[in-house]
Amino acid sequence: MGCDRNCGLIAGAVIGAVLAVFGGILMPVGDMLIEKKIKKETVLEEGTLAFKNWVKTGTKVYRQFWIFDVQNPEDVAVNSSKIKVKQRGPYTYRVRYLAKENITHDSETHTVSFLQPNGAIFEPSLSVGTENDTFTVLNLAVAAAPHLYPNVFIQGVLNSLIKKSKSSMFQKRTLKELLWGYKDPFLSLVPYPITTTVGVFYPYNNTADGVYKVFSGKDNISKVAIIDTYKGKKNLSYWPSYCDMINGTDAASFPPFIEKTQVLQFFSSDICRKTCVYFTSSFSICKS
Repeated sequence: MGCDRNCGLIAGAVIGAVLAVFGGILMPVGDMLIEKKIKKETVLEEGTLAFKNWVKTGTKVYRQFWIFDVQNPEDVAVNSSKIKVKQRGPYTYRVRYLAKENITHDSETHTVSFLQPNGAIFEPSLSVGTENDTFTVLNLAVAAAPHLYPNVFIQGVLNSLIKKSKSSMFQKRTLKELLWGYKDPFLSLVPYPITTTVGVFYPYNNTADGVYKVFSGKDNISKVAIIDTYKGKKNLSYWPSYCDMINGTDAASFPPFIEKTQVLQFFSSDICRKTCVYFTSSFSICKS
């Protein structure tokens, strides 16, 4: 009976030791296999999971706007008073929901070129109002005219057109008009072939951003989705020094195996520069 118990203990110890050895061997092997699989599936090429999600991202991307509504337009225009504004927002749009177009692979440079179609869908549930909310804002066309045409004679002509169109330094416009464009009455009277539509993001819908050229990660997975060039350039020629460089991804995806200490960089063509994201804390969205 004592022998059976001792034999059982010895056998259990031997089996445990063998399993521990196998576990020590298999764990790094398993990690290597998982890492290999991740590297294979995150390359931007036909057939990978990453490529499918990269072409048309499943994650919803939103853009929010806050508008400064002028409260004393008459005092500013007549008495040169200090302007008073009220911030209103957010007004939210869903963007980057259209699939990338004109996708071209270059096996020699391990890059992928594409165009990103532009489109914006208003999201009422994430906004404080509707697209028809009105704001008193600076009349961009009227304000810009004297700076674009400093000649005294031309300014006299433009001033007569401003009065004829009943335009002024400030105007009331809806959110939709401000962002996506409206026909300006003053510009419509200018006897020259100029664009008469004014908008902060005009034109946007039914246009495309790019061409982007990004690394596929085929030769170096740490470079996957990172932008090589934007519209054929590595610099923007807008900003001094390092700020002018086009770094990071287009924010649709990032390389795998990112550490918390790493700084994520992505390029935004809307503000014509890159921006950075830093890890601050982790959280759980699971409900108990």
